[in-house]
Amino acid sequence: MHLELDTRLPCSLEQAVAEVKQPRLLFHIARPMVYFAPCDGTVIPEQWRERTYWFQLKLLGILPFGKQAVRISFQERPGCFTVRDNGFSALIRKWDHRITITENNGEVIYRDQLELDAGILTPFVWVFARVFYGHRQSRWRKLAQSGFDYANA
Repeated sequence: MHLELDTRLPCSLEQAVAEVKQPRLLFHIARPMVYFAPCDGTVIPEQWRERTYWFQLKLLGILPFGKQAVRISFQERPGCFTVRDNGFSALIRKWDHRITITENNGEVIYRDQLELDAGILTPFVWVFARVFYGHRQSRWRKLAQSGFDYANA
């Protein structure tokens, strides 16, 4: 199943790309809906590297949602940066999420694209993903408006 959601960010392309490369952004914009806790000895660097990271997910910080592989890769072209998480879990066979950041006429466009397969649960996971990505994009905009002041956004 496919999901696509866009928003405009009040910052420069360079700022958005620098932020999306940092795990702290994911942790900040996912909360309070989802908390990511590293597991299996996973060490989280200051900036994402192209590799697989394992997280224990918790909904609202209390309800265990399982262990998720986050497989990071990057693609960069002039005026366009993409982060791909081609992840999976025991519940979700395919979580192919692309974040694409582009600049168009001086505006920064942030796009979440998701290809998802969770078997019979796919429609329910899709609804969750739609709400989750809407939440994340709202938190992204607020953080960008604050000048990426994580303590006050």
